[in-house]
Amino acid sequence: MEDTGLETRVTVLGHLQRGGSPTPFDRILASRFGSMALQLASQEKFGHMVSLRGSEIVAVPVKEAILQLRTVPPDSQIIFAARAVGTSFGD
Repeated sequence: MEDTGLETRVTVLGHLQRGGSPTPFDRILASRFGSMALQLASQEKFGHMVSLRGSEIVAVPVKEAILQLRTVPPDSQIIFAARAVGTSFGD
């Protein structure tokens, strides 16, 4: 505040994006992702990302993950639901 004259606060971005506090599933999933990421790094499997497939945490080569663009139709129910809870898509 001293440098800019603006009040600054810490925000946990994930909570802001989701629109609420993390659930137990969210917390456990984050731990599972972190554990797998650590395993990948210790195995020097760089260029991989951690992914949830079904109920399993798996390593996916980044090249494989970005081969196909996966979009959500603008008129889909998930977009409608996100807008209903105040999610902004910048439009």
